[in-house]
Order: sequence, then C-alpha cells, then structure tokens
Amino acid sequence: MPATKLHILHHGAMGCDLTWLLLKPGRNISSRQHMDQQVEWVDCPMHTVLVEHPDGLILWDTTAPRNWETHWVPTGLQDFFPYDRVTEEQYFDSRLAQLNLKLEDIKTVVLSHLHFDHAGNLQLFKSTGARILVQSAEKEGALGFDGPFKGAHIKADYEGMPFETIEGDVEIADGVSVLLTPGHTWGTMSLRVDLKNSGTMIFTSDAVYMSDAYGPPPIGAAIVWDSLAWLRSVEKVRSVAEKTNATVVFGHDAKQIHELRRAPDAFYD
Repeated sequence: MPATKLHILHHGAMGCDLTWLLLKPGRNISSRQHMDQQVEWVDCPMHTVLVEHPDGLILWDTTAPRNWETHWVPTGLQDFFPYDRVTEEQYFDSRLAQLNLKLEDIKTVVLSHLHFDHAGNLQLFKSTGARILVQSAEKEGALGFDGPFKGAHIKADYEGMPFETIEGDVEIADGVSVLLTPGHTWGTMSLRVDLKNSGTMIFTSDAVYMSDAYGPPPIGAAIVWDSLAWLRSVEKVRSVAEKTNATVVFGHDAKQIHELRRAPDAFYD
C-alpha cells in the first residue's frame, strides 16, 4: 500500500489588526482604513492541507474565495480582514492546479469550522460527490442564527451543502483523525495526521491562531465564542502533541508558514 503524503498549500494572507489574533490590553481594533494608526497591522496567512491517502484524497479546509472583496461586503469583513496579500499562484484553484488536481479528485473535505476564511470555497464541492465533514455542533450553530451572516459565519459559504456530521474525536481514515477543540466556535476541530517518516502533525486551525498564543500560558484572541472551552482545547492540543511528539501547525502564524514544507515543491510523508 502506498504511503500517505501530506501537502501544505499556502494561500497568501489577509491583513488584520493583531488584536484579533492575540489580545492586547487597552487596544481598539482597527480597519484597513486606519491601519496607519496601528503599529501591529499584520499578515494573517492562510493554508489548507491535502492528505494524499491510500483511501483517497482528503482536503482540510477550503480557505477564502477570489471574490472576497464583493462577497464579504454585506458583513464588513473585507475592511477588517482584506485578502489582499495574495498572488495569482496562491489562490485555492491555482494551488490545486499546481498539484494537477481537479475538484472531483478530492474524496473527502473536512472543515475545521465554517468561518469565512476556512469555508470560503466550500460551494465548489456541492456537486462533486465528495464527503463534506463537519462537527454537528458547528453545523447547528452556523445554520441556527437568523439572517445571512453572524460574525465571521456567512451562510452563503455553506448553506445547502450535503454535510456529514461527526461527533467529538473521530478517525476519518487510517492515521488521519480530527480532534474536537471548541471555543473559537461551537465545533472547531483540529486535524491529526500520523505519518511514517515525518511523525505526527497536528493542524490547530483557529483553536490556536499562532505560536505566541500557544504559551504556556495560552493568550486569548478577540474572536472566541467560549473562553473556557478555548483554554481547555489549547491544553488538549498540547497534551496530544506532547504524547506523540507532534509538529504543531498553527492556524495563522505569519512566521511559521514560511518554515514549513509547502506545496507544490515539498511535502511530508
């Protein structure tokens, strides 16, 4: 049986006030119209993960869409998280093409959660026949509010998708598991992949934005649904990582993304 390979696809970055990712006492959050008044307007890099598994290709998250500027207008997110630090080769569809992949080649799509920068291209998979996996609590929360959006959840990104819901920690393929790590949202998940040569890798998504938030002690962020659940999730990630000697990949770490092996030039196995 062929060995599992793991590809990290870097999709450029949004810009944002660092306070969204790392709480700073006494700070007001700025928009892009006022970033010159802030000393900590930073890159917020995005990535997806493609697991080349013997049972079929597994995609972790779908990042943000090309049409972010207009798609996000009703929400105002385009002014607080402009996706304008991206090159043509870094868009989602371009990265798949670099790996000679079509949407239909992907058998399973796993959503860490349904925020605009993680489920932004999900509708592309609506008719491909792929399994679309999400935590049941995330689906319930993301579809359970009135109106077209709430915070960073935009219903147009995921409404009508043929979701298959899961509960808690689940192995979705041999050596590929999800860990329930809520707090950021109702049903945020992290991804664990056990590789023959590279060892265990844990992708935290927004359960932990960046290494500075990981601690110890953990440092919170502005976008947290439940602070106590978030703290428990950080410690859960830490516990699993310590037991498995895992490489922990954070959701939006501007330094770490450039230290990782990135597709299409390199992979983990």
